[in-house]
Amino acid sequence: MDIVLVIFAILCAIIGIVGAIVPGLPGPPFAWLAVLLQSFTKFDEDFTPAFLIITAVLAVVITVLDYVVPAWGTKRFGGTPAGTKGSTIGLLVSVFLLPFLGITIGPFGIVGILLGPFAGAYIGERINSVDDKLALRSAFGSFMGFMAGTFIKLVFGIVMTVFLVKNLL
Repeated sequence: MDIVLVIFAILCAIIGIVGAIVPGLPGPPFAWLAVLLQSFTKFDEDFTPAFLIITAVLAVVITVLDYVVPAWGTKRFGGTPAGTKGSTIGLLVSVFLLPFLGITIGPFGIVGILLGPFAGAYIGERINSVDDKLALRSAFGSFMGFMAGTFIKLVFGIVMTVFLVKNLL
């Protein structure tokens, strides 16, 4: 049974890292689930209940922040609610609609995922009659917020994977 749990833990760790990059796939919860699954095996050396609770809270907080940070970035750089909504719409279009239409820009659509929030914020601001300079600034804020959220998720996924691998060795 330990081998089955470890295999599922490794799969969850991989999904956790991929989910850090691909929007819509909850990376931190999967990364945490990998550690939780391993805690039920004989390879559990570091996973105390306190560790599992603290990392679970971190996974939830990081997942929530991932939805808040791009909007915060848009607002921080002078964006309006239209830019924030546009950023969200751009992200959704790049994640769900473009692949459905068979359009994948760059490897695995990464370029589309990066440009979606930027383009959405820009278009939202322009529709709201914001001048070009402010619309670009708002779009840049959205992009920076998206990148910050992705970075935080990626670090969490990698740290959880390191704990997993460390206990396997």
